Amino acid sequence: MSRATVIAPKRQNWQRASSELEKTFNNTVAPSEILRDTNPDFALLSSRLMPVDILDSPTTSTAGGGALQVLGTQRRLAEIVELIHTATLLHDDVIDHAETRRGKPSANALSGNKLSILAGDYMLGRASVYLARLRNPEVIELLAEVIAELVKGELFQLQNTSTSSSAVDFSSKASRETYLSSSLEYYLEKTYLKSASLISKSCRATAVLGGATEDVAAKAYVYGRHLGLAFQLVDDMLDYTEDAEQIGKPAGADLELGLATAPVFYACEEFGELGELIERRFCMDGDAEKARSLVHKSNGIARTLALARSFCDTARQAISSFPQSEAKDGLEEVLEMVLTRKR
Repeated sequence: MSRATVIAPKRQNWQRASSELEKTFNNTVAPSEILRDTNPDFALLSSRLMPVDILDSPTTSTAGGGALQVLGTQRRLAEIVELIHTATLLHDDVIDHAETRRGKPSANALSGNKLSILAGDYMLGRASVYLARLRNPEVIELLAEVIAELVKGELFQLQNTSTSSSAVDFSSKASRETYLSSSLEYYLEKTYLKSASLISKSCRATAVLGGATEDVAAKAYVYGRHLGLAFQLVDDMLDYTEDAEQIGKPAGADLELGLATAPVFYACEEFGELGELIERRFCMDGDAEKARSLVHKSNGIARTLALARSFCDTARQAISSFPQSEAKDGLEEVLEMVLTRKR
């Protein structure tokens, strides 16, 4: 997104403000002797020695010419986002009692829950420090909101659905459709909070740091939002279509955790008996196996993929007005990768 928005329309006089920021984003805001910033991995951050000369560099101008350069602040933002993302993975594995991550032992399996939680907390702390040093109020607000929304999404997941299904007559198609519409909306909101929020807000943030107009920044956000939703939908679909070795985690993990995702909700439209299983979070012997079987008998997987494809179409349309570039092509390729990935 940083490269794709380099030659997109810019705010008036953006270079001067961004130029000043390029000189200071590695500096502390508070006195360094108070902060005692001795984090040992600071020198490893790739953007530390890579500020960009915005005022004199033709590669950051809207006129084009040469390679499309990423600003030091944008690189630092990418590092911040990855710190936040990695912290959430550490925390998620503890919450989900996961023993593997991408086919390898999870951190909590190797080192215990306490160390995993502390490591995640430390990453969030460092991310917050580097975020403050970007000295851009909107970017700080966006990424701080992401951290809050990640926690909110986890709370949504604990509840699983927006309303109790105890009063729902699953023998009635109309009653099922009403319940499922509400549940799917809740599921997508949870998906935004846990997955799409980080992608969408970081896409907007990098456009803001690059001096993009409000129109370009808004389109960057729409792209990231729908990319994130599509990614998670496909992830939930793979839980039913691929084996553990392929996806790098136990197949059927969502059902084992008591989680109903899009394939199950769609399947419930065809097989009303899934409603009771969703309500009791697949806790009885044979529930998970029965749910998985009914999902495969239904159109739930196909409808989930169709929904993901529609989100990718929306994301592609959002950046259609961006100037043509290799970076824009890359953003479009990412959408195809999301839809065709197997892990």
